[in-house]
Amino acid sequence: MKLSNYFLPVLKENPKEAQIVSHRLMLRAGMIQQSSAGIYSWLPLGLKVLSKIEQIVREEQDNAGALEIKMPTIQPAEIWQESGRYDDYGLEMLRVKDRHERDMLYGPTNEEQVTDICRSHVKSYRALPLNLYHIQWKFRDEVRPRFGVMRGREFLMKDAYSFDLTPEDARVAYNKMFVSYLKTFARMELTAIPMEADTGPIGGDMSHEFIILADTGESGVFFHKDWLKTDLITNIDYSADLEPVIHKFTELYARTDEKHEPDNCPIKPEDLVEKRGIEVGHIFYFGTKYSKAMAASVSGTDGKPVDLHMGSYGIGVSRLVGGIIEASHDEKGIIWPEAVAPFKIAIVNLKPGNVATDELSETLYQAGLSNGHDCLYDDSKDSAGAKLATMDLIGIPWQIVVGPRGLERNSVELKHRKSGSVAEITPEMAHDFMSGQVRLSMPEADISEKDIPDAN
Repeated sequence: MKLSNYFLPVLKENPKEAQIVSHRLMLRAGMIQQSSAGIYSWLPLGLKVLSKIEQIVREEQDNAGALEIKMPTIQPAEIWQESGRYDDYGLEMLRVKDRHERDMLYGPTNEEQVTDICRSHVKSYRALPLNLYHIQWKFRDEVRPRFGVMRGREFLMKDAYSFDLTPEDARVAYNKMFVSYLKTFARMELTAIPMEADTGPIGGDMSHEFIILADTGESGVFFHKDWLKTDLITNIDYSADLEPVIHKFTELYARTDEKHEPDNCPIKPEDLVEKRGIEVGHIFYFGTKYSKAMAASVSGTDGKPVDLHMGSYGIGVSRLVGGIIEASHDEKGIIWPEAVAPFKIAIVNLKPGNVATDELSETLYQAGLSNGHDCLYDDSKDSAGAKLATMDLIGIPWQIVVGPRGLERNSVELKHRKSGSVAEITPEMAHDFMSGQVRLSMPEADISEKDIPDAN
């Protein structure tokens, strides 16, 4: 994408209404624009990140055996009245009437809707286990929406719902989602720690929330230092017995500051880590709460009706955009993990109109496109300082800077956003890199060869 053809309304100053880092940077980077309190339009850069996060979530749900569906945003009140939650949910639920005076609501969650689907079509234990998920916009009428997409009223969420014949089978489904969440967040280069949690209005007797570590997080968290080992979730096989895996994780102890008891902590002081964190996912097992209330039963192995055992599993997809920024930024702007970056590589032409810089920048750009790289070519008329500041602000992981002075020395600048390392390479090396013929290394910048992005 050429910047001259792109819509990127960056701001030089911090917006006064933004109280936290992610909100400030998302507004400054031209990712979102507020429509009303807690409701945002997603602009091209923000939508691109959101879509990449959504796709990672989708792929890991598919890998765990869940099946994607799409449920409506507007739901009939009747199914919520059946479950008993219509009056209990409170003012966060936006209630409306259609032209026929039928009570409707903008769905804050989908336990009732998916239970209605299941009871209509699943009649025998032979159709189990079943896990259905969707990624859908939801609405909760927060009293005080704040912190940008971190606590908005409208948000994109992945929610999955498992249906099983027995509590033991339901535990297997729960464990698969537990592991799926760890894999999902690891792909985004996030350290995510599952913690036992209250079930709240969802209900049930088993629940974990997933906290990603961020210095600006709203919660204090305590955990064993081994949580920081990146190999904890490597090569976990969904077909294996996951109970020992889950037990291994829970042995490492994780508590929020509200539940941490210093005098009764089982972790040695030298092994205990205290950090801040942000909740980005929550999973629940609630047994037959909804199946009993809504008559969702199947014919069991003996031919008798059995109420289904259910779980639900949520990930805040739009919240993750803000959460990643909170976990990965510096004074210059966002530092995107490569898997979710809006563009992997930026080509910055410091002197548009200069024959040499124009020719090389265009050549590198076309080579990158041909090789499948997701490139942003800054061909704008902005000053050199403004160009470089914008690339750092929007967090492009790799930047190739082409300027007339550098070309006089037969060099261009390669910058790695995360480490801040910079190296001079020849235009030929840059071209070979963009076209996929070589993988560069930057030993003097402490960047290993494996860090250089592959095509695609």
